[in-house]
Amino acid sequence: MKHTLFFKIYFFISLIYLLVQLFGYEYLDLYLKPTLIPLLAFAVYAYKRFPSRNSLLTALAFSWVGDIVLLFADIAEIYFIVALASFLISHLIYCTLFNKQKTVEIRNNIVFRIGCLIILLYVVGMISFLLPTLGTLKVPVIIYAFVISTMLLFAFNGFLSWSKPGNKYVFYGAVIFVVSDSILAINKFYIPIQKGSFFIMVTYLVAQYLIVDGIVKMNPKKAD
Repeated sequence: MKHTLFFKIYFFISLIYLLVQLFGYEYLDLYLKPTLIPLLAFAVYAYKRFPSRNSLLTALAFSWVGDIVLLFADIAEIYFIVALASFLISHLIYCTLFNKQKTVEIRNNIVFRIGCLIILLYVVGMISFLLPTLGTLKVPVIIYAFVISTMLLFAFNGFLSWSKPGNKYVFYGAVIFVVSDSILAINKFYIPIQKGSFFIMVTYLVAQYLIVDGIVKMNPKKAD
């Protein structure tokens, strides 16, 4: 199928990109990074049409804009803020996208409440940990942290009520996305992490793929 071809190209280019990151040729970011998320978008577009496809494509588009703008984050703080806003919009769209997916079973409310508590404790703990080092970015970072945690909460709710195996893909992707952004936040605001860019990008690329493939797997409908 055509969409699997784009996934394979995504894996191949991602591998090259991660090797570039690992061996310190970060100046090649400008040439490789902008090609990655579009490959996932092409995979979605090549797949059979489904009701929430446009939402998924829009979320990927805002993620792509965030990727591009982050390339210039070292020039001025405004680039980081714009990228943060772009990813924030992407996560909000993911929330609406997850809410549109068909449920196939009744969730376990006790498990859901425990999951909500864990997510809340994590985001509050992370914000409290980073707060003294956030400077003028306190408000945007706090807002972003709660938005991405909300995205994770929607994914967890889906994990308990969506069809398998797509529910697992999306939830694991959301978890890894939070891990990626946590590494980025620690690396930027607390202490530089050795090979930080590599770990940020490997988790980010895996997260985006899992979310996309999970949504595709939950929408095996025929083209209109």
